[in-house]
Amino acid sequence: QLVESGGGLVQPGGSLRLSCAASGFTLDYYAIGWFRQAPGKEREEVSCISGSDGKPYYLDSVKGRFTISRDNAKNTVYLQMNNLKPEDTAVYYCAAGQGTVQDMCLIMYDYWGQGTQVTVSS
Repeated sequence: QLVESGGGLVQPGGSLRLSCAASGFTLDYYAIGWFRQAPGKEREEVSCISGSDGKPYYLDSVKGRFTISRDNAKNTVYLQMNNLKPEDTAVYYCAAGQGTVQDMCLIMYDYWGQGTQVTVSS
């Protein structure tokens, strides 16, 4: 099971840190992805991190603002989101699976969280 937390309402330019905690299995060797889906839009993968070497990938629109990291001791993956914009508003999901990170996330996801709402508005 994956559980996301850390979402909320923030003003443009603000920051949030999302957490994705696993229970029932160890995240150590799983690749993790963060997705988002805004109303009326398709789901998009904003970031992922490999399980083997920690290599990250970021969607162009979040590069330089979002940082993905993992703390295997806490069995948790984070998505630090800075300089948030209204267009970042969405439900954010994490997922765990097997695969690699190259110029994109080449991951088959086995586990999904329930999502956490992020709203960026003044």
